[in-house]
Amino acid sequence: MTANNETTTSTCSDNCKAQNKTRELSCKLTTPELQKRKETVIASLKQQILDKKELKDGYAFKFRGTDEVLDELTDFIKTERMCCDFFTFGLSVSGDKREAWLELTGVDGAKDFITSELGLWNKQRKA
Repeated sequence: MTANNETTTSTCSDNCKAQNKTRELSCKLTTPELQKRKETVIASLKQQILDKKELKDGYAFKFRGTDEVLDELTDFIKTERMCCDFFTFGLSVSGDKREAWLELTGVDGAKDFITSELGLWNKQRKA
């Protein structure tokens, strides 16, 4: 918004996606905190994944598009970015509540972190 409350329009040259300035791969949770998170929030999300796609710098996960799932996904994003600020999160939601996609991407090593530490990607079994 400009000072006189007019909307300004600009061209989006970076696909209008959030850019992360954090380049260091480090989790701020202690081992017990991360373990508890894996047993609760992450375990719940893992059970709800409908499909998975590998991306160049991370993964995308498909979920039902219900309000309850969206609440859980946004809670996950809000808490995960406090401990793992190297991630970039993308959330795409269909208006008809059919589906939601969570993109989890990041710096070099983020894909390995997603598989080894979060356990969200299992190459042997696709959802």
